[in-house]
Amino acid sequence: MNPIHNLLEKVKPNFEKGGKFEKFYPVYDGMATFLFVPGHTTHSGSHIRDGIDLKRTMIMVVIAMIPALLFGIWNTGYQHFLALGETVTFMDQFIYGAIQVLPIVIVSYGVGLGVEFIFCIINKHQINEGFLVSGMLIPLILPVEIPLWMVAAATIFAVVIGKEVFGGTGMNIVNVALTARAFLFFAYPTWMSGDKVWIGDMTDKTLAFADGSTGATLLAQATQKSSGFIDAAGVAYQDTFMSAFMGMVPGSIGETSTLAILIGAAILLITGIASWKIMLSGVVGGYVMSLLFNLWGANEFMLVPAHEQLVFGGFMFGIVFMATDPVTAAQTGVGKYIYGFLIGFLAIMIRVFNPAYPEGVMLAILFMNVMAPLIDHYVIEANVKRRKKRTVAIAA
Repeated sequence: MNPIHNLLEKVKPNFEKGGKFEKFYPVYDGMATFLFVPGHTTHSGSHIRDGIDLKRTMIMVVIAMIPALLFGIWNTGYQHFLALGETVTFMDQFIYGAIQVLPIVIVSYGVGLGVEFIFCIINKHQINEGFLVSGMLIPLILPVEIPLWMVAAATIFAVVIGKEVFGGTGMNIVNVALTARAFLFFAYPTWMSGDKVWIGDMTDKTLAFADGSTGATLLAQATQKSSGFIDAAGVAYQDTFMSAFMGMVPGSIGETSTLAILIGAAILLITGIASWKIMLSGVVGGYVMSLLFNLWGANEFMLVPAHEQLVFGGFMFGIVFMATDPVTAAQTGVGKYIYGFLIGFLAIMIRVFNPAYPEGVMLAILFMNVMAPLIDHYVIEANVKRRKKRTVAIAA
């Protein structure tokens, strides 16, 4: 790494005050601090000595999402060739999936970082690190057939309206990636319905005949009150739960494999980046709501077993990677339990009560993002009242 560090130090004067590229210093600083720990220190306020900074934290979250990304790439190819009835090798499936998925990732990062750089140059501040995570989250929660221009439009909307208008990283009140998905869902609902997620070929539209008939997700099949769940080849799953848990089902790119998501969750928990309280309470909330619907049993969707509801759709992905966002989540210990439980509870409720929109985790998280400060407020107020009573009792 020394040659790279030496090169950065050599060109640094060109970006500093008085240099030829002074206006582009935020771009240089963003690249330099991405590769190396900053050499400068604070001159006022608190000084914290730690082995990790915000960029390293964000990179660790991206690493935790890599299992879901890799599985999503393979599953894209697997679902495509399964629908066509073709038997191909693992590498053929992975290569096809990479050709479909990687352009979405590139557009997300390219457009999002471009907008970030523009705001940094205009406002003359350092590049924000938050989009390192959002840039990966956005592709993973989208269907693979989404047009690239829609990805670009949603990314611009999310960065500008979801984050920059509030002051940048650490100031946004709702999750940036979910803001992008919400924009696409309400602006282009037919592209987010799930029926065209996996099968069609981006280069050969003659294959699109397979889309509507066999490309429906498990949640879409449940809302249609089907007597059973079938795969992209029209064959019934032998074990629906295990198929959904492993992830070999249609769905958004990174949301299908609960196993890959749990590997990412383990990384986040071991490194202490994500809150286990939110994850645990979110799963409990979803499971409790599912059990209540099982007891009610008014329609077939309510009768979907509670353990299957947890592995269908983007429930686990949302709980692990988006509900735990430290900026938009509750901050108090008790508040995290309440916040996570209500996300899981509401996500399943929205699924069942609104058959037109079976994937309710997005709206549940966005709603609880807005409610998180209120939850923290009442938790703190309750603590203050208990301490006052304790003080009075001791004085008496």
